[in-house]
Amino acid sequence: MTESAHLVCTFADNALMQQLVGPHNANLLRLEERLGVVLRNRGNTIIIEGAARAAADAQTALRRLYGRLENGQPVERGDVDGSARMAASEIQGDAPELAIRTRKKHVVPRSPGQRAYFEALASHDLVFAIGPAGTGKTYLAVAQAVAMKLAGEVDRIILSRPAVEAGERLGFLPGDMREKVDPYLRPLYDALFDMLPGDTVSKLLASGEIEVAPLAFMRGRTLANSFIILDEAQNTTPVQMKMFLTRLGEHARMVVTGDLSQVDLPRGVRSGLEDAIGIVGNIRGVGRVNFTHRDVVRHDLVTRIVEAYDARDAKTADAKTNDGSTDS
Repeated sequence: MTESAHLVCTFADNALMQQLVGPHNANLLRLEERLGVVLRNRGNTIIIEGAARAAADAQTALRRLYGRLENGQPVERGDVDGSARMAASEIQGDAPELAIRTRKKHVVPRSPGQRAYFEALASHDLVFAIGPAGTGKTYLAVAQAVAMKLAGEVDRIILSRPAVEAGERLGFLPGDMREKVDPYLRPLYDALFDMLPGDTVSKLLASGEIEVAPLAFMRGRTLANSFIILDEAQNTTPVQMKMFLTRLGEHARMVVTGDLSQVDLPRGVRSGLEDAIGIVGNIRGVGRVNFTHRDVVRHDLVTRIVEAYDARDAKTADAKTNDGSTDS
Protein backbone atom coordinates (compact mmCIF):
# COMPACT_ATOMS: atom_id res chain seq x y z
CA MET A 1 0.00 0.00 0.00
CA THR A 2 1.29 3.46 -0.93
CA GLU A 3 2.06 5.62 2.10
CA SER A 4 0.01 8.83 2.18
CA ALA A 5 1.03 12.20 3.57
CA HIS A 6 -0.54 15.38 4.89
CA LEU A 7 1.85 18.35 4.60
CA VAL A 8 1.38 22.02 5.41
CA CYS A 9 3.33 24.81 3.68
CA THR A 10 3.18 28.28 5.23
CA PHE A 11 4.28 31.39 3.35
CA ALA A 12 4.88 34.74 5.05
CA ASP A 13 3.99 37.25 2.33
CA ASN A 14 0.28 37.29 1.53
CA ALA A 15 0.80 39.29 -1.68
CA LEU A 16 3.30 36.75 -2.99
CA MET A 17 0.97 33.99 -1.83
CA GLN A 18 -1.73 35.26 -4.16
CA GLN A 19 0.70 35.18 -7.08
CA LEU A 20 1.81 31.70 -6.04
CA VAL A 21 -1.66 30.17 -6.18
CA GLY A 22 -2.53 32.09 -9.37
CA PRO A 23 -5.87 33.46 -10.56
CA HIS A 24 -8.68 31.17 -9.45
CA ASN A 25 -6.01 28.85 -7.97
CA ALA A 26 -4.79 28.06 -11.52
CA ASN A 27 -1.23 27.27 -10.42
CA LEU A 28 -2.40 24.91 -7.69
CA LEU A 29 -4.72 23.13 -10.10
CA ARG A 30 -1.80 22.76 -12.50
CA LEU A 31 0.40 21.22 -9.80
CA GLU A 32 -2.41 18.88 -8.79
CA GLU A 33 -2.70 17.67 -12.38
CA ARG A 34 1.06 17.30 -12.79
CA LEU A 35 1.84 15.58 -9.48
CA GLY A 36 -1.36 13.74 -8.60
CA VAL A 37 -1.94 15.46 -5.26
CA VAL A 38 -4.70 17.52 -3.66
CA LEU A 39 -3.84 21.13 -2.71
CA ARG A 40 -6.01 23.31 -0.47
CA ASN A 41 -5.33 27.00 0.01
CA ARG A 42 -6.24 28.39 3.45
CA GLY A 43 -5.02 31.90 4.14
CA ASN A 44 -1.25 31.91 3.88
CA THR A 45 -0.96 28.12 4.02
CA ILE A 46 -1.31 25.37 1.45
CA ILE A 47 -2.28 21.90 2.62
CA ILE A 48 -0.92 19.04 0.54
CA GLU A 49 -2.47 15.57 0.54
CA GLY A 50 -1.42 12.59 -1.51
CA ALA A 51 1.10 9.79 -1.78
CA ALA A 52 4.16 10.56 0.34
CA ARG A 53 6.59 11.04 -2.55
CA ALA A 54 4.11 13.08 -4.61
CA ALA A 55 3.29 15.28 -1.62
CA ALA A 56 6.99 15.89 -0.98
CA ASP A 57 7.43 16.77 -4.65
CA ALA A 58 4.55 19.25 -4.46
CA GLN A 59 6.08 20.85 -1.37
CA THR A 60 9.40 21.19 -3.19
CA ALA A 61 7.71 22.69 -6.25
CA LEU A 62 5.76 25.23 -4.17
CA ARG A 63 8.87 26.33 -2.32
CA ARG A 64 10.77 26.74 -5.59
CA LEU A 65 7.99 28.86 -7.05
CA TYR A 66 7.70 31.00 -3.92
CA GLY A 67 11.47 31.54 -3.96
CA ARG A 68 11.16 32.70 -7.56
CA LEU A 69 8.56 35.27 -6.50
CA GLU A 70 10.78 36.44 -3.64
CA ASN A 71 13.50 37.10 -6.22
CA GLY A 72 11.14 39.37 -8.16
CA GLN A 73 10.49 36.88 -10.95
CA PRO A 74 6.99 36.10 -12.24
CA VAL A 75 5.44 32.67 -11.99
CA GLU A 76 3.92 31.61 -15.29
CA ARG A 77 2.45 28.33 -16.46
CA GLY A 78 5.80 27.16 -17.82
CA ASP A 79 7.44 27.88 -14.47
CA VAL A 80 4.80 25.79 -12.69
CA ASP A 81 5.31 22.91 -15.11
CA GLY A 82 9.08 23.21 -14.79
CA SER A 83 9.01 23.19 -11.00
CA ALA A 84 6.78 20.11 -11.01
CA ARG A 85 9.04 18.36 -13.52
CA MET A 86 12.18 19.16 -11.54
CA ALA A 87 10.65 18.17 -8.21
CA ALA A 88 9.48 14.83 -9.61
CA SER A 89 12.92 14.07 -11.03
CA GLU A 90 16.00 12.88 -9.15
CA ILE A 91 16.85 16.54 -8.42
CA GLN A 92 15.66 17.16 -4.88
CA GLY A 93 14.70 20.41 -3.21
CA ASP A 94 17.99 20.88 -1.39
CA ALA A 95 20.01 20.82 -4.61
CA PRO A 96 21.67 24.15 -5.31
CA GLU A 97 19.69 26.39 -7.64
CA LEU A 98 21.19 26.99 -11.04
CA ALA A 99 20.29 30.22 -12.82
CA ILE A 100 21.36 32.37 -15.74
CA ARG A 101 20.75 36.06 -15.11
CA THR A 102 20.34 38.57 -17.93
CA ARG A 103 18.90 42.08 -18.10
CA LYS A 104 15.35 40.88 -18.68
CA LYS A 105 15.33 37.25 -17.56
CA HIS A 106 16.24 35.08 -14.60
CA VAL A 107 16.41 31.72 -16.36
CA VAL A 108 16.30 28.49 -14.34
CA PRO A 109 16.23 24.88 -15.56
CA ARG A 110 12.80 23.39 -16.12
CA SER A 111 13.81 19.75 -16.63
CA PRO A 112 16.62 17.40 -15.58
CA GLY A 113 18.05 17.64 -19.09
CA GLN A 114 18.11 21.43 -18.85
CA ARG A 115 19.85 21.21 -15.49
CA ALA A 116 22.57 19.05 -17.06
CA TYR A 117 22.79 21.60 -19.87
CA PHE A 118 23.22 24.48 -17.39
CA GLU A 119 26.08 22.59 -15.75
CA ALA A 120 27.72 21.81 -19.10
CA LEU A 121 27.44 25.42 -20.27
CA ALA A 122 29.10 26.62 -17.07
CA SER A 123 31.99 24.17 -17.14
CA HIS A 124 32.91 23.31 -20.76
CA ASP A 125 34.41 25.36 -23.58
CA LEU A 126 32.61 23.23 -26.18
CA VAL A 127 29.13 21.80 -25.66
CA PHE A 128 26.98 19.69 -27.98
CA ALA A 129 23.24 19.89 -27.27
CA ILE A 130 21.21 17.33 -29.19
CA GLY A 131 17.49 16.68 -29.06
CA PRO A 132 13.99 17.59 -30.23
CA ALA A 133 12.44 21.01 -30.63
CA GLY A 134 11.14 22.71 -27.51
CA THR A 135 13.86 21.52 -25.13
CA GLY A 136 15.61 24.90 -24.83
CA LYS A 137 18.82 23.99 -26.67
CA THR A 138 19.13 27.31 -28.49
CA TYR A 139 17.34 29.52 -25.97
CA LEU A 140 19.55 28.54 -23.04
CA ALA A 141 22.73 28.83 -25.13
CA VAL A 142 21.78 32.41 -26.00
CA ALA A 143 20.99 33.12 -22.33
CA GLN A 144 24.43 31.86 -21.29
CA ALA A 145 26.08 33.90 -24.05
CA VAL A 146 24.31 37.09 -22.96
CA ALA A 147 25.13 36.49 -19.29
CA MET A 148 28.82 36.01 -20.07
CA LYS A 149 28.85 39.11 -22.30
CA LEU A 150 27.24 41.23 -19.58
CA ALA A 151 29.76 39.89 -17.04
CA GLY A 152 32.67 40.81 -19.32
CA GLU A 153 33.75 37.17 -19.70
CA VAL A 154 33.55 37.37 -23.51
CA ASP A 155 33.81 40.31 -25.88
CA ARG A 156 31.48 39.08 -28.61
CA ILE A 157 28.53 36.83 -29.28
CA ILE A 158 28.63 35.12 -32.67
CA LEU A 159 25.49 33.48 -34.02
CA SER A 160 25.78 31.00 -36.87
CA ARG A 161 23.46 28.65 -38.68
CA PRO A 162 23.36 26.83 -42.01
CA ALA A 163 21.53 29.55 -43.91
CA VAL A 164 20.00 27.32 -46.56
CA GLU A 165 19.51 23.60 -46.05
CA ALA A 166 22.07 21.43 -47.84
CA GLY A 167 23.94 24.12 -49.72
CA GLU A 168 23.86 27.57 -48.13
CA ARG A 169 23.26 29.20 -51.54
CA LEU A 170 23.23 32.68 -50.05
CA GLY A 171 23.83 34.36 -53.39
CA PHE A 172 20.39 33.32 -54.64
CA LEU A 173 18.62 35.16 -51.82
CA PRO A 174 17.71 38.87 -52.17
CA GLY A 175 19.31 41.66 -50.17
CA ASP A 176 22.61 42.21 -48.39
CA MET A 177 24.23 39.65 -46.10
CA ARG A 178 22.15 40.53 -43.04
CA GLU A 179 18.93 40.39 -45.07
CA LYS A 180 19.91 37.05 -46.60
CA VAL A 181 20.65 35.41 -43.28
CA ASP A 182 18.18 37.01 -40.86
CA PRO A 183 15.18 34.76 -41.70
CA TYR A 184 17.23 31.68 -40.82
CA LEU A 185 18.50 33.20 -37.56
CA ARG A 186 15.10 34.37 -36.32
CA PRO A 187 15.03 31.95 -33.34
CA LEU A 188 18.40 33.31 -32.18
CA TYR A 189 17.20 36.89 -32.47
CA ASP A 190 13.99 36.05 -30.61
CA ALA A 191 16.04 34.67 -27.73
CA LEU A 192 18.30 37.76 -27.72
CA PHE A 193 15.32 40.10 -27.45
CA ASP A 194 14.00 37.95 -24.61
CA MET A 195 17.24 38.51 -22.68
CA LEU A 196 18.06 42.15 -23.50
CA PRO A 197 16.15 45.38 -24.22
CA GLY A 198 15.62 45.95 -27.92
CA ASP A 199 17.77 49.08 -28.10
CA THR A 200 20.64 47.21 -26.43
CA VAL A 201 20.43 44.39 -28.97
CA SER A 202 20.42 46.92 -31.81
CA LYS A 203 23.49 48.73 -30.42
CA LEU A 204 25.41 45.48 -29.93
CA LEU A 205 24.58 44.37 -33.46
CA ALA A 206 25.67 47.74 -34.85
CA SER A 207 28.96 47.64 -32.94
CA GLY A 208 29.71 44.05 -33.92
CA GLU A 209 29.64 42.84 -30.32
CA ILE A 210 26.81 40.59 -31.48
CA GLU A 211 27.71 39.23 -34.89
CA VAL A 212 25.75 37.27 -37.44
CA ALA A 213 28.26 34.94 -39.07
CA PRO A 214 26.82 32.60 -41.73
CA LEU A 215 28.54 29.26 -41.58
CA ALA A 216 29.68 29.50 -45.18
CA PHE A 217 31.58 32.71 -44.36
CA MET A 218 33.46 31.56 -41.26
CA ARG A 219 36.27 29.73 -43.00
CA GLY A 220 39.75 31.01 -42.13
CA ARG A 221 38.74 32.86 -38.96
CA THR A 222 39.97 32.30 -35.42
CA LEU A 223 37.27 33.24 -32.92
CA ALA A 224 38.83 34.34 -29.62
CA ASN A 225 37.17 35.96 -26.57
CA SER A 226 33.80 35.03 -28.03
CA PHE A 227 30.72 32.97 -27.31
CA ILE A 228 29.86 31.15 -30.54
CA ILE A 229 26.58 29.35 -31.19
CA LEU A 230 25.99 27.06 -34.16
CA ASP A 231 22.28 26.32 -34.43
CA GLU A 232 20.59 23.64 -36.60
CA ALA A 233 23.96 21.90 -36.82
CA GLN A 234 22.40 18.69 -38.11
CA ASN A 235 22.31 20.41 -41.51
CA THR A 236 26.08 20.84 -41.75
CA THR A 237 28.30 18.46 -43.69
CA PRO A 238 31.28 16.81 -41.96
CA VAL A 239 33.65 19.20 -43.76
CA GLN A 240 31.66 22.24 -42.60
CA MET A 241 31.50 20.97 -39.04
CA LYS A 242 35.24 20.35 -38.86
CA MET A 243 35.83 23.84 -40.22
CA PHE A 244 33.52 25.35 -37.63
CA LEU A 245 34.90 23.46 -34.62
CA THR A 246 38.47 24.42 -35.50
CA ARG A 247 37.55 28.14 -35.36
CA LEU A 248 37.61 27.97 -31.54
CA GLY A 249 40.18 30.45 -30.21
CA GLU A 250 41.59 31.50 -26.84
CA HIS A 251 39.10 32.41 -24.09
CA ALA A 252 36.16 31.34 -26.26
CA ARG A 253 33.09 29.19 -25.69
CA MET A 254 31.25 27.26 -28.36
CA VAL A 255 27.82 25.62 -28.31
CA VAL A 256 26.58 23.37 -31.12
CA THR A 257 22.86 22.55 -31.16
CA GLY A 258 20.82 20.30 -33.40
CA ASP A 259 18.16 17.64 -33.83
CA LEU A 260 19.36 14.53 -35.64
CA SER A 261 15.77 13.57 -36.46
CA GLN A 262 15.45 16.72 -38.62
CA VAL A 263 18.34 16.39 -41.08
CA ASP A 264 17.61 18.20 -44.38
CA LEU A 265 20.79 17.24 -46.21
CA PRO A 266 20.57 15.39 -49.55
CA ARG A 267 20.10 11.65 -49.31
CA GLY A 268 23.42 9.92 -48.70
CA VAL A 269 25.17 12.94 -47.17
CA ARG A 270 26.17 12.29 -43.55
CA SER A 271 25.27 14.96 -41.02
CA GLY A 272 28.28 16.88 -39.73
CA LEU A 273 26.71 16.89 -36.28
CA GLU A 274 26.40 13.11 -36.16
CA ASP A 275 29.91 12.79 -37.53
CA ALA A 276 31.38 15.18 -34.95
CA ILE A 277 29.68 13.49 -32.01
CA GLY A 278 31.28 10.21 -33.00
CA ILE A 279 34.73 11.77 -33.41
CA VAL A 280 35.04 14.42 -30.68
CA GLY A 281 32.01 13.85 -28.45
CA ASN A 282 34.00 12.02 -25.78
CA ILE A 283 37.13 14.17 -25.82
CA ARG A 284 38.07 15.60 -22.41
CA GLY A 285 36.75 19.13 -22.12
CA VAL A 286 33.81 18.57 -24.47
CA GLY A 287 30.32 18.57 -22.94
CA ARG A 288 27.43 16.66 -24.45
CA VAL A 289 23.77 16.84 -23.44
CA ASN A 290 21.15 14.58 -25.02
CA PHE A 291 17.61 15.88 -24.61
CA THR A 292 14.49 13.71 -24.95
CA HIS A 293 10.76 14.34 -25.18
CA ARG A 294 10.75 14.48 -21.36
CA ASP A 295 12.69 17.75 -21.58
CA VAL A 296 10.24 19.52 -23.90
CA VAL A 297 9.16 22.67 -22.10
CA ARG A 298 6.68 24.06 -24.61
CA HIS A 299 2.97 23.30 -24.74
CA ASP A 300 2.04 19.84 -23.42
CA LEU A 301 0.89 18.91 -26.91
CA VAL A 302 4.45 19.38 -28.22
CA THR A 303 5.65 16.68 -25.83
CA ARG A 304 2.96 14.30 -27.08
CA ILE A 305 3.79 15.14 -30.71
CA VAL A 306 7.49 14.38 -30.14
CA GLU A 307 6.58 11.13 -28.37
CA ALA A 308 4.38 10.10 -31.30
CA TYR A 309 7.13 10.74 -33.84
CA ASP A 310 9.69 8.92 -31.66
CA ALA A 311 7.36 5.92 -31.43
CA ARG A 312 6.91 5.93 -35.22
CA ASP A 313 10.67 6.14 -35.81
CA ALA A 314 11.33 3.33 -33.33
CA LYS A 315 8.74 1.14 -35.07
CA THR A 316 10.31 1.89 -38.47
CA ALA A 317 13.78 1.04 -37.14
CA ASP A 318 12.49 -2.26 -35.71
CA ALA A 319 10.86 -3.13 -39.02
CA LYS A 320 14.11 -2.50 -40.90
CA THR A 321 16.04 -4.64 -38.40
CA ASN A 322 13.54 -7.48 -38.75
CA ASP A 323 13.65 -7.26 -42.56
CA GLY A 324 17.44 -7.44 -42.46
CA SER A 325 17.46 -10.50 -40.22
CA THR A 326 14.92 -12.23 -42.44
CA ASP A 327 16.98 -11.59 -45.56
CA SER A 328 20.11 -13.06 -43.99
